[in-house]
Amino acid sequence: MAVTAAPEKGKANKAVIELLADILRINESSIHIISGESSRDKRLMIEGLTPEYVKPLLNPSS
Repeated sequence: MAVTAAPEKGKANKAVIELLADILRINESSIHIISGESSRDKRLMIEGLTPEYVKPLLNPSS
């Protein structure tokens, strides 16, 4: 999974949030970038989900 949006004016950050919301089947408003807004590496806070729910959706082969 990858985001191809340009890293300008927050387009890539919005694309990351949209992609994760789609994969996790949640509203975009439940996902927040808590650090790395202008970096390739980001830390996110996802409201309302447990790690046990999220991990298999983000790593389907493991």
